[in-house]
Amino acid sequence: MSSTKRILHALIMGAPGSGKGTVSERIVQSFDMLHISSGDILRNMIREKTDFGLQVNKFVSNGQLVPDELMLKTIGGELNRLSSANCSWLLDGFPRTKPQALSLFKIAPVQVVISLDVPFDIIINRVKGRWIHAPSGRVYNTDFNAPKVLGCDDVTGEPLMQRDDDKPESVKKRLEIYSEMAGPILEYYAEQNVLAKFSGKTTNEIWPQVYKYLTTKIEPKKKLA
Repeated sequence: MSSTKRILHALIMGAPGSGKGTVSERIVQSFDMLHISSGDILRNMIREKTDFGLQVNKFVSNGQLVPDELMLKTIGGELNRLSSANCSWLLDGFPRTKPQALSLFKIAPVQVVISLDVPFDIIINRVKGRWIHAPSGRVYNTDFNAPKVLGCDDVTGEPLMQRDDDKPESVKKRLEIYSEMAGPILEYYAEQNVLAKFSGKTTNEIWPQVYKYLTTKIEPKKKLA
């Protein structure tokens, strides 16, 4: 008897601060899918000293970008392995260029590309309110998780700091870079009829849209609470 299990190979994209990490977590909690981080794949290969890992480390250890061809062999090989295991997955962090997207589609085709569309002014306002307690890693946000005393850690009373890349000018620059990188990739996936765009100001607005859409592609573990 043939299996009726529905397998889905998906990709998630979103600007820094768009809630991509939270949405990814909710997807793998709600559906039988593996969350595949391209960064984790590379780090694991480097740690295990595989042939690809040794090649990748030559570039990473020198602060250089890993060439497209090597990235495709590394990521594509891992995705092929998972695909042959009859496994559904959600890829995060790759591709980063249109040439990578073109080649990846031939190596490990995706059926769905989830794109999170959050207005950049919302992201900038969201991120600029983020403050951290560096020694512990505790994170606060003046909009929805404010410290009891402004500028001070709740536990130690020590001063909070804002990371340089969370300052508005830095966030704006990161968003501009993302737009330049993501635009051609999203256009390509739209041409392939696999792009699904979800818009909203908050993750709680976007997530029900994503969930409803994915239930048409793969069986959920449980109903949305």
